[in-house]
Amino acid sequence: MHPRFTSAFDALPAALQSALRPILDDAQFQAMLTPEQVASLMQQTQLDADALALALLPLAAACAVVPVSRFNVGAVARGVSGHWYFGANMEFTGVALQQTVHGEQSAIAHAWLRGERRLEAVTVNYTPCGHCRQFMNELNSGTDLRISLPGRNVSTLGDYLPDAFGPRDLNITTLLLDKVDHGYLAEGDALAQAAIAAANESHAPYSGSHSGIALRTSGGAIVTGRYAENAAYNPSLPPLQAALILLNMQGEACENIEAAALAEVENATLNQFAATQATLAALGCTQLARVTLRKA
Repeated sequence: MHPRFTSAFDALPAALQSALRPILDDAQFQAMLTPEQVASLMQQTQLDADALALALLPLAAACAVVPVSRFNVGAVARGVSGHWYFGANMEFTGVALQQTVHGEQSAIAHAWLRGERRLEAVTVNYTPCGHCRQFMNELNSGTDLRISLPGRNVSTLGDYLPDAFGPRDLNITTLLLDKVDHGYLAEGDALAQAAIAAANESHAPYSGSHSGIALRTSGGAIVTGRYAENAAYNPSLPPLQAALILLNMQGEACENIEAAALAEVENATLNQFAATQATLAALGCTQLARVTLRKA
Protein backbone atom coordinates (compact mmCIF):
# COMPACT_ATOMS: atom_id res chain seq x y z
CA MET A 1 0.00 0.00 0.00
CA HIS A 2 1.30 3.46 -0.89
CA PRO A 3 2.27 5.21 2.38
CA ARG A 4 -0.01 8.18 1.67
CA PHE A 5 -3.08 5.95 2.15
CA THR A 6 -2.06 4.41 5.49
CA SER A 7 -3.65 6.87 7.94
CA ALA A 8 -6.88 7.19 5.96
CA PHE A 9 -7.10 3.42 5.52
CA ASP A 10 -6.64 2.78 9.24
CA ALA A 11 -9.66 5.00 10.02
CA LEU A 12 -12.03 3.16 7.65
CA PRO A 13 -14.65 0.67 8.90
CA ALA A 14 -13.33 -2.87 9.25
CA ALA A 15 -15.50 -4.30 6.47
CA LEU A 16 -14.30 -1.68 4.01
CA GLN A 17 -10.69 -2.20 5.08
CA SER A 18 -10.97 -5.92 4.45
CA ALA A 19 -12.50 -5.39 1.01
CA LEU A 20 -10.02 -2.68 -0.01
CA ARG A 21 -6.75 -4.16 1.23
CA PRO A 22 -6.06 -6.44 -1.78
CA ILE A 23 -6.75 -3.49 -4.13
CA LEU A 24 -4.55 -1.02 -2.28
CA ASP A 25 -1.78 -3.58 -1.74
CA ASP A 26 -1.51 -4.17 -5.49
CA ALA A 27 1.66 -2.45 -6.73
CA GLN A 28 -0.25 -1.53 -9.91
CA PHE A 29 -2.99 0.42 -8.09
CA GLN A 30 -3.16 3.91 -9.60
CA ALA A 31 -6.01 5.57 -7.69
CA MET A 32 -8.79 4.19 -9.85
CA LEU A 33 -11.21 1.29 -9.58
CA THR A 34 -12.46 -1.05 -12.28
CA PRO A 35 -16.17 -1.90 -12.59
CA GLU A 36 -15.40 -5.36 -11.19
CA GLN A 37 -13.64 -3.88 -8.16
CA VAL A 38 -16.51 -1.48 -7.54
CA ALA A 39 -19.03 -4.32 -7.71
CA SER A 40 -16.93 -6.43 -5.34
CA LEU A 41 -16.60 -3.59 -2.83
CA MET A 42 -20.35 -2.97 -2.91
CA GLN A 43 -21.07 -6.67 -2.39
CA GLN A 44 -18.61 -7.08 0.48
CA THR A 45 -19.60 -3.90 2.33
CA GLN A 46 -23.32 -3.88 1.47
CA LEU A 47 -22.98 -0.20 0.51
CA ASP A 48 -24.73 1.23 -2.52
CA ALA A 49 -22.72 3.19 -5.09
CA ASP A 50 -23.34 6.62 -3.54
CA ALA A 51 -22.47 5.44 -0.03
CA LEU A 52 -19.35 3.62 -1.23
CA ALA A 53 -18.07 6.67 -3.10
CA LEU A 54 -18.55 8.77 0.04
CA ALA A 55 -16.71 6.16 2.11
CA LEU A 56 -13.75 6.28 -0.30
CA LEU A 57 -13.30 10.06 -0.03
CA PRO A 58 -10.68 9.88 2.75
CA LEU A 59 -8.46 7.81 0.45
CA ALA A 60 -8.89 10.29 -2.39
CA ALA A 61 -8.16 13.20 -0.04
CA ALA A 62 -4.99 11.43 1.07
CA CYS A 63 -3.63 12.08 -2.44
CA ALA A 64 -3.74 15.85 -1.92
CA VAL A 65 -0.53 17.85 -2.33
CA VAL A 66 -1.16 20.96 -0.25
CA PRO A 67 2.00 22.72 0.98
CA VAL A 68 0.18 26.08 1.00
CA SER A 69 -3.33 25.52 2.38
CA ARG A 70 -2.87 22.24 4.30
CA PHE A 71 -6.50 21.65 3.30
CA ASN A 72 -7.15 18.28 1.67
CA VAL A 73 -9.95 17.98 -0.87
CA GLY A 74 -10.75 14.54 -2.23
CA ALA A 75 -13.09 13.64 -5.08
CA VAL A 76 -14.25 10.53 -6.90
CA ALA A 77 -15.41 10.81 -10.53
CA ARG A 78 -17.70 7.97 -11.56
CA GLY A 79 -17.69 7.15 -15.26
CA VAL A 80 -20.51 5.63 -17.25
CA SER A 81 -18.02 2.88 -18.11
CA GLY A 82 -18.20 1.81 -14.46
CA HIS A 83 -14.66 2.95 -13.67
CA TRP A 84 -14.12 5.25 -10.69
CA TYR A 85 -11.29 7.80 -10.60
CA PHE A 86 -9.78 9.45 -7.53
CA GLY A 87 -8.79 13.10 -7.54
CA ALA A 88 -7.30 15.56 -5.06
CA ASN A 89 -6.23 19.19 -4.92
CA MET A 90 -2.63 20.12 -5.71
CA GLU A 91 -0.56 23.19 -4.85
CA PHE A 92 3.02 24.00 -5.78
CA THR A 93 5.48 25.84 -3.56
CA GLY A 94 6.94 28.92 -5.23
CA VAL A 95 4.24 29.03 -7.91
CA ALA A 96 1.30 31.44 -8.26
CA LEU A 97 -1.98 30.21 -6.80
CA GLN A 98 -3.53 30.39 -10.26
CA GLN A 99 -1.54 27.25 -11.11
CA THR A 100 -3.16 25.12 -8.41
CA VAL A 101 -5.48 22.21 -9.18
CA HIS A 102 -8.86 21.73 -7.50
CA GLY A 103 -10.04 18.33 -6.29
CA GLU A 104 -12.93 18.06 -8.73
CA GLN A 105 -10.70 19.14 -11.62
CA SER A 106 -8.26 16.43 -10.62
CA ALA A 107 -10.82 13.62 -10.59
CA ILE A 108 -12.36 14.75 -13.88
CA ALA A 109 -9.02 15.18 -15.63
CA HIS A 110 -7.93 11.80 -14.28
CA ALA A 111 -11.00 10.22 -15.88
CA TRP A 112 -10.44 12.11 -19.16
CA LEU A 113 -6.80 11.10 -19.40
CA ARG A 114 -7.73 7.47 -18.80
CA GLY A 115 -10.12 7.57 -21.75
CA GLU A 116 -13.45 7.92 -19.94
CA ARG A 117 -16.08 9.34 -22.30
CA ARG A 118 -18.79 10.50 -19.90
CA LEU A 119 -19.30 10.96 -16.17
CA GLU A 120 -22.44 10.15 -14.27
CA ALA A 121 -21.44 11.54 -10.87
CA VAL A 122 -18.76 13.38 -8.91
CA THR A 123 -18.47 12.75 -5.18
CA VAL A 124 -16.48 15.30 -3.17
CA ASN A 125 -15.81 15.90 0.52
CA TYR A 126 -16.52 19.66 0.47
CA THR A 127 -19.00 21.82 -1.42
CA PRO A 128 -17.66 22.57 -4.91
CA CYS A 129 -16.47 26.15 -5.28
CA GLY A 130 -17.71 28.34 -8.12
CA HIS A 131 -14.54 27.63 -10.11
CA CYS A 132 -15.22 23.88 -10.02
CA ARG A 133 -18.92 24.23 -10.77
CA GLN A 134 -18.02 26.16 -13.92
CA PHE A 135 -15.29 23.65 -14.82
CA MET A 136 -17.78 20.77 -14.55
CA ASN A 137 -20.23 22.63 -16.80
CA GLU A 138 -17.81 22.08 -19.70
CA LEU A 139 -18.45 18.32 -19.52
CA ASN A 140 -20.61 16.47 -22.00
CA SER A 141 -22.69 15.38 -18.98
CA GLY A 142 -23.94 18.96 -18.73
CA THR A 143 -25.97 20.11 -15.76
CA ASP A 144 -27.41 16.58 -15.35
CA LEU A 145 -24.15 15.50 -13.70
CA ARG A 146 -24.91 14.16 -10.20
CA ILE A 147 -23.02 15.78 -7.29
CA SER A 148 -22.73 13.90 -4.02
CA LEU A 149 -21.45 15.33 -0.71
CA PRO A 150 -21.31 13.96 2.85
CA GLY A 151 -24.48 14.57 4.84
CA ARG A 152 -26.49 15.91 1.90
CA ASN A 153 -28.95 14.54 -0.61
CA VAL A 154 -27.52 13.89 -4.04
CA SER A 155 -28.16 16.88 -6.32
CA THR A 156 -27.28 17.78 -9.87
CA LEU A 157 -24.80 20.29 -11.23
CA GLY A 158 -27.84 22.27 -12.33
CA ASP A 159 -28.83 22.62 -8.67
CA TYR A 160 -25.36 23.93 -7.79
CA LEU A 161 -25.07 26.11 -10.90
CA PRO A 162 -28.51 27.55 -11.72
CA ASP A 163 -28.93 29.65 -14.84
CA ALA A 164 -25.59 28.27 -16.01
CA PHE A 165 -23.43 29.69 -18.79
CA GLY A 166 -21.43 27.15 -20.74
CA PRO A 167 -20.28 25.82 -24.10
CA ARG A 168 -23.78 25.33 -25.44
CA ASP A 169 -24.40 29.07 -25.09
CA LEU A 170 -21.49 29.60 -27.50
CA ASN A 171 -22.70 26.93 -29.95
CA ILE A 172 -19.86 24.56 -29.05
CA THR A 173 -20.80 21.02 -30.00
CA THR A 174 -17.63 19.13 -29.01
CA LEU A 175 -17.58 19.04 -25.22
CA LEU A 176 -15.07 17.95 -22.61
CA LEU A 177 -14.67 14.14 -22.59
CA ASP A 178 -15.93 13.83 -26.19
CA LYS A 179 -13.49 11.90 -28.35
CA VAL A 180 -11.46 14.13 -30.69
CA ASP A 181 -8.40 13.88 -32.92
CA HIS A 182 -7.05 17.16 -34.29
CA GLY A 183 -4.83 15.40 -36.80
CA TYR A 184 -1.37 16.72 -35.95
CA LEU A 185 1.60 14.77 -37.28
CA ALA A 186 3.54 12.54 -34.91
CA GLU A 187 7.21 13.45 -35.29
CA GLY A 188 10.39 13.89 -33.24
CA ASP A 189 11.64 11.74 -30.39
CA ALA A 190 9.45 9.66 -28.06
CA LEU A 191 8.81 12.55 -25.67
CA ALA A 192 7.82 14.91 -28.49
CA GLN A 193 5.53 12.33 -30.07
CA ALA A 194 3.81 11.71 -26.75
CA ALA A 195 3.22 15.46 -26.34
CA ILE A 196 1.78 15.68 -29.87
CA ALA A 197 -0.51 12.72 -29.22
CA ALA A 198 -1.79 14.51 -26.11
CA ALA A 199 -2.35 17.75 -28.06
CA ASN A 200 -4.39 15.81 -30.61
CA GLU A 201 -6.93 15.08 -27.88
CA SER A 202 -6.90 18.51 -26.22
CA HIS A 203 -10.07 20.56 -25.75
CA ALA A 204 -9.67 24.13 -26.99
CA PRO A 205 -12.84 25.08 -28.87
CA TYR A 206 -12.67 28.78 -27.94
CA SER A 207 -9.12 29.69 -28.87
CA GLY A 208 -8.11 26.79 -31.13
CA SER A 209 -4.82 26.74 -29.19
CA HIS A 210 -4.43 22.98 -28.91
CA SER A 211 -1.60 21.86 -26.67
CA GLY A 212 -0.24 18.82 -24.94
CA ILE A 213 2.70 17.92 -22.77
CA ALA A 214 4.77 14.86 -22.01
CA LEU A 215 6.82 14.47 -18.84
CA ARG A 216 9.65 11.99 -18.37
CA THR A 217 10.40 10.97 -14.81
CA SER A 218 13.75 9.98 -13.33
CA GLY A 219 12.56 6.37 -13.56
CA GLY A 220 12.01 6.68 -17.32
CA ALA A 221 8.20 6.72 -17.30
CA ILE A 222 6.39 9.11 -19.67
CA VAL A 223 3.19 10.81 -18.46
CA THR A 224 1.11 13.10 -20.67
CA GLY A 225 -1.43 15.84 -20.16
CA ARG A 226 -3.59 17.95 -22.44
CA TYR A 227 -5.25 21.35 -22.36
CA ALA A 228 -8.89 21.57 -21.21
CA GLU A 229 -10.38 24.94 -22.11
CA ASN A 230 -13.49 26.36 -20.45
CA ALA A 231 -16.29 28.62 -21.68
CA ALA A 232 -15.57 30.99 -18.77
CA TYR A 233 -11.82 30.93 -19.64
CA ASN A 234 -10.38 31.19 -16.10
CA PRO A 235 -11.28 27.62 -15.01
CA SER A 236 -9.34 26.22 -18.00
CA LEU A 237 -6.87 23.48 -17.03
CA PRO A 238 -3.36 23.82 -18.54
CA PRO A 239 -1.71 20.75 -20.05
CA LEU A 240 1.03 20.65 -17.42
CA GLN A 241 -1.48 20.54 -14.58
CA ALA A 242 -3.33 17.69 -16.31
CA ALA A 243 -0.08 15.72 -16.53
CA LEU A 244 0.77 16.50 -12.89
CA ILE A 245 -2.64 15.15 -11.88
CA LEU A 246 -1.96 11.85 -13.62
CA LEU A 247 1.56 11.68 -12.20
CA ASN A 248 0.20 12.24 -8.69
CA MET A 249 -2.59 9.70 -9.08
CA GLN A 250 0.03 7.16 -10.14
CA GLY A 251 1.75 7.76 -6.82
CA GLU A 252 4.82 9.58 -8.07
CA ALA A 253 6.17 12.87 -6.76
CA CYS A 254 6.11 15.85 -9.11
CA GLU A 255 9.73 16.55 -8.13
CA ASN A 256 10.72 13.37 -10.01
CA ILE A 257 10.22 15.03 -13.41
CA GLU A 258 13.47 14.92 -15.36
CA ALA A 259 12.46 16.39 -18.74
CA ALA A 260 9.37 17.64 -20.57
CA ALA A 261 8.14 18.47 -24.06
CA LEU A 262 5.31 20.92 -24.73
CA ALA A 263 3.52 20.73 -28.08
CA GLU A 264 1.65 23.83 -29.26
CA VAL A 265 0.30 25.41 -32.41
CA GLU A 266 2.75 27.93 -33.86
CA ASN A 267 1.61 31.55 -33.37
CA ALA A 268 -1.46 30.35 -31.46
CA THR A 269 -3.78 32.82 -29.75
CA LEU A 270 -2.67 31.39 -26.40
CA ASN A 271 0.79 30.29 -25.34
CA GLN A 272 1.43 27.80 -22.53
CA PHE A 273 5.23 27.81 -22.65
CA ALA A 274 6.16 30.54 -20.15
CA ALA A 275 3.77 29.39 -17.41
CA THR A 276 4.76 25.77 -17.99
CA GLN A 277 8.45 26.60 -17.80
CA ALA A 278 8.00 28.56 -14.56
CA THR A 279 6.01 25.82 -12.83
CA LEU A 280 8.41 23.07 -13.94
CA ALA A 281 11.37 25.12 -12.72
CA ALA A 282 9.73 25.43 -9.30
CA LEU A 283 9.44 21.63 -9.30
CA GLY A 284 13.13 21.29 -10.13
CA CYS A 285 12.89 20.51 -13.85
CA THR A 286 14.69 22.83 -16.27
CA GLN A 287 14.59 20.65 -19.38
CA LEU A 288 11.55 21.78 -21.38
CA ALA A 289 11.49 21.36 -25.15
CA ARG A 290 9.06 23.27 -27.35
CA VAL A 291 7.39 21.25 -30.13
CA THR A 292 5.46 22.88 -32.98
CA LEU A 293 2.28 21.12 -34.05
CA ARG A 294 1.97 20.49 -37.77
CA LYS A 295 -0.78 19.01 -39.89
CA ALA A 296 -0.18 16.81 -42.90
